[in-house]
Amino acid sequence: MKMLWDDDYLYIGAELEEPDVWAKLTVHDSVIFRDNDFEVFLNPTGDGLKYFEFEINALNTGWDLFLDKPYKQGGKADNSWEMPGYKSAVAIDGTLNDPSDPDKGWSVELALPWPAFVERSGKGRPNIGDQWRMNFSRVE
Repeated sequence: MKMLWDDDYLYIGAELEEPDVWAKLTVHDSVIFRDNDFEVFLNPTGDGLKYFEFEINALNTGWDLFLDKPYKQGGKADNSWEMPGYKSAVAIDGTLNDPSDPDKGWSVELALPWPAFVERSGKGRPNIGDQWRMNFSRVE
């Protein structure tokens, strides 16, 4: 996984090794972790609260949600939050949903627009010296 940013987007790329690439969910905002997925957690304020989550599967189906606090503190997923203008791409090195042959895996590229985070966190594109909390997860 690697990332970089410019004035417009936070860019994230990940290569995911997987001997059997599969995904079934095709509806935006489905509970994507029911498929194998890649997940991004962003906390622009760095306080461990008010964080954004984006999940994506090998079919390029995304789930964007917001939490005012972590699940373990009683946070509930707010699916009404949308990330307008995000861009994503997925490439599969193998055959999707075919367990009869071995796969190498899949990769994902994301471009997450800074303005999407402002309304809920008060933070957009970071300034030099700003620190965001981020985490990445692989559900397999």
